[in-house]
Amino acid sequence: MKFKRITANPNQMGGMPCIRGLRIPVATIVGMVADGMTNAEILEAYPDLQEDDIGEALRFAAEAVSERELPLVMAS
Repeated sequence: MKFKRITANPNQMGGMPCIRGLRIPVATIVGMVADGMTNAEILEAYPDLQEDDIGEALRFAAEAVSERELPLVMAS
């Protein structure tokens, strides 16, 4: 999967994946969605974002998680 809206620059934000070279980390957007914010609320908080940025941030996060083994607690 190719991401056109996600950039990572070692000289910006410590190399964290960000949206379109802006200083808005993907993790920030994903966290806002996880906290229950709507797309409209996120776009209001970050006027430089576009609707498609939010979707791509979520797809990027899903892809990143699928590539790793994460320690999970087994349900009893």
